[in-house]
Amino acid sequence: MRKLIAGINMTLDGFGDHTAINPDDEIHQHYNDLLKSADSILYGRITYQLMEYWPTVVENPTGNKATDEFAATMDNIEKVVFSHTLKNVTWKSARLAQRGIKEEVTLLKQQPGRDILVGSPSLIIESLNLNLVDEFQLCVHPVIVGKGLQLFKDIKDRTELKLLRTKTFSGGAVILYYEPIKK
Repeated sequence: MRKLIAGINMTLDGFGDHTAINPDDEIHQHYNDLLKSADSILYGRITYQLMEYWPTVVENPTGNKATDEFAATMDNIEKVVFSHTLKNVTWKSARLAQRGIKEEVTLLKQQPGRDILVGSPSLIIESLNLNLVDEFQLCVHPVIVGKGLQLFKDIKDRTELKLLRTKTFSGGAVILYYEPIKK
């Protein structure tokens, strides 16, 4: 069965603020590899609209190999968008979810293929509250911002995690790989 992997960048003080971090080539390559290991990524409306930047890089490459490769990989992966306000999506590899997150993830997990990623803070929390997350990949950046979108806000129940491994980047960011301990 396919796994649901919650992967996100965060600050040392627990905020999921993409403007507070500066991903380098090494981090772009890591996320490029992660995207290639999956068939689908789940987004909420806000994150989806932020990610709509990447097709512009595909059309007008930056010349930076890691960034351009990430843009191409991002452009090709299936994106399932959860939104109450969007009526359609224009990205060729995106579709609006037709079901709630529990039903959509359950259906995706039962299909053959590679893993499923979830990359929106609100969907990570909702997936965690529904016991759908099989693995966390939290990329903690060496920056403290003191405010912003707190990643683990609105958690229903205590969740214990088992550390699987870590990965340290030369710029000081660390990815913590965890799996929830199922009770």
